[in-house]
Order: sequence, then structure tokens, then C-alpha cells
Amino acid sequence: MEFRSLSFLAFLSVMLVISHASLPSEDYWKLVLPHTPMPKAIRDLLQPKGLRSVDASTPYCNVQSGFNKAFQPTGDDAQDDSKGSSFFLETDLRPGKKMKLNLAITTNEAAFLPHQVAESIPFSSNKLSEILRRFSLKENSAEAKVIKKAIEECEEPAMEGEAKYCATSLESLIEFSTSKLGSKNVNVLIPNDVKKMTRQEYEFGVGMKKIADKSVVCHEVYYPYAVFYCHAFAKTRTYMIPLVGADGSKAKAVATCHLDTSAWHPKHVAFKVLNVKPGTVPICHFIHSNDMVWIPK
Repeated sequence: MEFRSLSFLAFLSVMLVISHASLPSEDYWKLVLPHTPMPKAIRDLLQPKGLRSVDASTPYCNVQSGFNKAFQPTGDDAQDDSKGSSFFLETDLRPGKKMKLNLAITTNEAAFLPHQVAESIPFSSNKLSEILRRFSLKENSAEAKVIKKAIEECEEPAMEGEAKYCATSLESLIEFSTSKLGSKNVNVLIPNDVKKMTRQEYEFGVGMKKIADKSVVCHEVYYPYAVFYCHAFAKTRTYMIPLVGADGSKAKAVATCHLDTSAWHPKHVAFKVLNVKPGTVPICHFIHSNDMVWIPK
């Protein structure tokens, strides 16, 4: 299923070509983050791709973006223990720890819109009818439901101790992330290695290390153009963890540990998987291949 608003697509195509010619978003990055190289994965998000086709038959879900929800895998997901197995205890951070993991998420990538274009397009449930008209979608269509769900999740109130924001452009993502870190001297981590991971058992290798006590994690939102659900928690630690697969493959993964889980939903899948209660012990989770982590240098 695809978005087929010809006039809107034509408008976007012109704007994206103009943007690509001058690369304003890349210039903004260099201006605001002169000491931070732009990762290739982000540069790729600036390349014009048109609108993403949304497959409404496979709803996109990220269990780490809503800790205040009683997320439980259903259907085929219930048979995929990777939906919950990316969670582990901070005390498990030791060489030899084994986990069955599947951190690679495959989607047809969307591109960031130029900031001016993104700002001109509504991103609000109050403007849902206008958004659907722009995409030439019927209000009761499957694609419309995908868009409605994405916007509503972005509009949900933040949890206690959390700051959240859905960035619809690279510029707004940079602004939010650097404001929460309190610095423009940052590193941006994108776990490219895990894109090659296959679902199997992995062992924690030697050389894991803590790389930050503060972070902003941004999760890709399933939307026609690039949108990222970014959030920062008051008490976290970020680790780099070398992994060795049962087949001998190797990857460097990023994990975030939450020191205070007292505000999480008591029926969140992490508590079931780890057999612990909210607020008792730090809980960690790996970062998936379509996420990014911002940390201070």
C-alpha cells in the first residue's frame, strides 16, 4: 500500500531536489555540531527517496519507546522471544553472558524532509483529517490507522523522569538531543553492526565498557517520511557491548540501562522476562538497528 497524492508528491519532489542541491540539513549539522562527524546512516536519511510505503499489515512496534505501557507480544510476536529478550539486568554485564537476540529491523527507509517543509506539514491528531487529505488517504483506511497511531503515541504524556519529543526533521532532532544533554559536544551512536545480526544466541565478549551516564535515545517511527521518537531519562547508563554469535559472527552493540524503573507499567514485558518488580533493580535493553543514541563526549 502506498501514499499516492500526486500534487503532494510533486511538491515534495521539488523541495527534496532543491534541498539535496544545497544540503541545508548537512550545513546545519556542521554549524551546530562542528566536532561531531555525521554518521553515514544519518546522511543516507537526507537523500531524497519520496514518501515511504506503509505496510499496514505489519504494524511497527518498538517495545522500548513506551515503558508506561503493558506491552505484551501477540500473534506471531508471541512466538518471537526477541521481542522481550533484548532486556537484561545490569548485573548481567559480564563476559560469557548468553542471550538470544534479533536486533536487526528491516524496513524500507524513509527520508528526512527539509526542515522548512516538515514544519509546514501538520503533525497533530487535531489535524489528522488535513494530514490524510495531503496523502490522499481515506479516514478509515489501513494506512490512515498507521498514521493515527504514530501521532497518538507521539502525543502521549511523558513518564515521570522522562523528556520526550517526536522530531520530524534532522534540525529538530539535533535541537532536542543537544538541549537534553546540555552540550553540543556530542557523539552519535548508530549500531550499524547489528544490522547484519541474525536471530541466534549471542555471548557477551571481553571489552564491554560504560560510555555515558546521560543519553538521548531516538527510535524510528513508522511514518511516510522520517520521524524519530526521542526521549531522555533522568537516570541511565549507556554501555558498548561486544557480542559473539553462535555462528562466530561478531558485532558491537549499544545498550542503555535504566536505574529507576519505578514509573514503568507493572505489567511491562521486561518485568515478566526478568522476573523482577518495578523500581527494584536497574534494567537494560539493547538498541535496535534503526535507533540512534546521543551521548556527551
